[in-house]
Amino acid sequence: MYEFRLWRRLVFVGLSAFPLTPLVDDRVDESSFGRLVKRLSSADVDSIAALGSTGSYAYLSATERERVAHLAVEHAGETPVFIGVGALRTSHVVANIKAAERAGAAAVLLAPMTYQVLTPNDVFELYRTVTQGTDLPVIVYDNPGTTHFTFTLDLYERIAALPGIASIKIPGVPTDPAQAIERVNSIRSVIPETVSIGVSGDAFGAAGLNAGCDVWYSVIGGTLPKPALKITRAAQEGRFEDATAESERLAPLWNLFAEMGGSLRVTAAIAEMLELAPEKCLPLPIQGLDDVQRESVARAVNAIGLGK
Repeated sequence: MYEFRLWRRLVFVGLSAFPLTPLVDDRVDESSFGRLVKRLSSADVDSIAALGSTGSYAYLSATERERVAHLAVEHAGETPVFIGVGALRTSHVVANIKAAERAGAAAVLLAPMTYQVLTPNDVFELYRTVTQGTDLPVIVYDNPGTTHFTFTLDLYERIAALPGIASIKIPGVPTDPAQAIERVNSIRSVIPETVSIGVSGDAFGAAGLNAGCDVWYSVIGGTLPKPALKITRAAQEGRFEDATAESERLAPLWNLFAEMGGSLRVTAAIAEMLELAPEKCLPLPIQGLDDVQRESVARAVNAIGLGK
């Protein structure tokens, strides 16, 4: 138990950066992906979460996913790598976990993917099966915007009690600081102390960290790690006003995320603009942003003063 607590303190904290998985001609662009991962490791992010939603895991074949997992670990250096393993069928999830193990992942990230509507018991059984079959720590990936499944506090409690659950990635917290603290504390009260709480939804990163979340699972951190690290380190050091101010400085990006249907297309446009990824790097049928939208992204990036 002591070793697991130490592992959580060292790994499931700080900034976990979610890189894109760029494609070119409908194939994974291994060179661009490797450079993105190296960039994150060089920036000293706390962990790298490959094949999350930003990494388009759901659009890749099992073979592609295993290759990306190996590339992520290979290029990450000493930075721990988490690998997304979600799939529609439990047997496919288990196969993805075995691939992550072979690649040398530090943990796996699991969202309950679905076509048919899932029940809470379906989701619990998914995590129960997974935790029984691997020694890797498991991050519960609560992302209702993509999975269309909503976790309850009761389900958090049931799943967090399973051996091997290391962290829960929660959706954005309330913007009111007192309400954010109340939300984080309500989750904290029903899960073991060995399980960390991570905030997602980049506009809520500072609010979540300030409210007591251990880790920020960050989309923008996977492409622009430096501003994301400024927010994270400020919150970790108790400089809550600085963390909030840094997040507010990035408000033009958060606004674009909201206006343009989420963070993926905007983040891909930024990566393409900075020549970190090839043009039209998203998997079809996702078209990415049009020229007018890309101009809006360029103006926001320039106004904020972000760059390579």
